[in-house]
Amino acid sequence: MRFTRTLRAVSGGVVAGALLLGTAPIASADEIRDRQWPLSTNSFDAEKVWKESTGKGVTVAVIESGVEGNHPDLKGNVLPGKDMLKGGRGDSDGSSDGHGTGMASIIAGHGHGPGRRDGVMGLAPDAKILPVKVSVPEDGAMGGVEGLGDGLKYAVDHGATVVNLSIGQGVLTASDKQGIAYAAAHDVLLVAASGNDGNSDLGELGTSPGVLTVGAVDKAGKIWDDSNYGPDVLLTAPGVHITSASSVQPYRQASGTSDSTAYVSATAALLRSKFPKLTAGQIANRLVKTAGLPADKQGAKLPDQHYGYGFIRPLRALTENIPAGSKNGPLKTPESQPSPSAGSGGATDPSAPAKGNEQATEQSDSGLGAGAIVGIAAGVLVVVAVIVILVVRQKKNGRNGPPPGGPGGYGGPGGPGFMPQQPGPYQQPGPYQQQPGAAPAFPPAPPTQPPGQ
Repeated sequence: MRFTRTLRAVSGGVVAGALLLGTAPIASADEIRDRQWPLSTNSFDAEKVWKESTGKGVTVAVIESGVEGNHPDLKGNVLPGKDMLKGGRGDSDGSSDGHGTGMASIIAGHGHGPGRRDGVMGLAPDAKILPVKVSVPEDGAMGGVEGLGDGLKYAVDHGATVVNLSIGQGVLTASDKQGIAYAAAHDVLLVAASGNDGNSDLGELGTSPGVLTVGAVDKAGKIWDDSNYGPDVLLTAPGVHITSASSVQPYRQASGTSDSTAYVSATAALLRSKFPKLTAGQIANRLVKTAGLPADKQGAKLPDQHYGYGFIRPLRALTENIPAGSKNGPLKTPESQPSPSAGSGGATDPSAPAKGNEQATEQSDSGLGAGAIVGIAAGVLVVVAVIVILVVRQKKNGRNGPPPGGPGGYGGPGGPGFMPQQPGPYQQPGPYQQQPGAAPAFPPAPPTQPPGQ
């Protein structure tokens, strides 16, 4: 499968040939801001959004081939992170197209210059970026994303509450699945790209329970022709002619579901900042309940194969009165995964016993624990003692009648031996919390005018 290759070729590499779009070189910083068309649409209205939330206090992990932390539009917002393959930091972009830096700037770029009027402004400019460097094949290369599972666990353990996955992954390894389950168990929202092949192949990452999969729309809110589709696409966002920062040249322009995914991650960061008590599923719930559709899709059965529940509307998501809903919202719950073998370095199953309990686990697996063995031994000794006493008394009394203490002897009803165990005040188990196995049916958002041209 060539999902990863295609995703990076279209969303990351297209702007390496930006002259085809008439966008390179970009003349001025003012023009850069003007080209960020999503920020000024009716659906976003960034100036009003930033009065509600700027993403402060939220960490978004960007799992990529690195993020250039010294870019003037990102400096100060990028944490050291980690290179999952070579060790060391993750705050340098190892790609040839500046893809990771671009995604980070869409999420948490802060511009530069007087009043931050120059350069790229992210939708969540006060969020922090945790760069997690993995091996993502470049354009023309084959293969999967090496280090994804370990990267997910690292992101969770280092404070990320949103993870941006503008990468393709056709086949998930056991470690990858463990990482996804680990993130879900720790209430971290995973946002992934649907892909840029214009077909229904979302890859295993795009169809994984616990993952919010995103397609791309243009300025009119229409689905982008190359956006992959299917029943697991939940949302869409701007992904056509998107301007962002780059580590190769100062700025880039691209079209793809990578960019739309970054906008959804940024919106999730805004929501997690304003509503810190909501779960990841409830954040997703606010996104789908406030999503919009173009005029020709009004009244369509949702989720739509291409649009999901619609394109994101961040201002509505931040301001409308939306009930919290169930813990998982529209997200399916990942199945718990078996722990990796010792020394594998993969993400561990959160339901697995701690290492300090290995001995107890082995005993449990054998069927008998140490306490049970001691109890059995004590019971045997008691029985032997009772038999000895009975034999001695029978010989002393010279009779073969029933032993004293009433029917049944010692321990029998009414006897002076071991009394039956008395029932205690056992606590009754509470009701089990039902976990939805599939996304519930969410009503469409009220019809509004689609994003401006």
